[in-house]
Amino acid sequence: MVYASGRLHYRGRAMAATCGRGGVRDEKSEGDGATPRGILRIGALMYRPDRVAPPAPWAIPIYPGDVWCDDPAHPSYNQFCRAPLQASHEQMRRADPQYDIVLITDWNWPNAHPGAGSAIFMHQWSRPGAPTAGCIATARSDVLWLAARVELGTRLIIR
Repeated sequence: MVYASGRLHYRGRAMAATCGRGGVRDEKSEGDGATPRGILRIGALMYRPDRVAPPAPWAIPIYPGDVWCDDPAHPSYNQFCRAPLQASHEQMRRADPQYDIVLITDWNWPNAHPGAGSAIFMHQWSRPGAPTAGCIATARSDVLWLAARVELGTRLIIR
């Protein structure tokens, strides 16, 4: 899978996609809004069971209270956690559909280095062409298509 210049290519299919508002960068840090250049791998697949069917046998359901810690000073930095969590975190079970299906890359995960930037996900965009906080986003139909075809360890090359 390759992301470059607003396009995501996988198995002969080219999809419109967006990256972080900070663009693609060689150096990534927490809160910069950038997408890291390089080779990442798909490390997990999560989905909202109240909204979509499991996209693959290895997909993990997202339940109420599931969060992702984004506080570099916390021991659970860049880890999947359960609420309540006193540290800064992102809700995985969102009111909007952006995280109905989430492909989690291995960027700074599972062995996180504080400040190197928290999770780089692949998910549904908020609207066509809208940048993310550093993730790769695409249309819902494309996220569904990808989730049904990628495997654990699939490479994501970001140029």
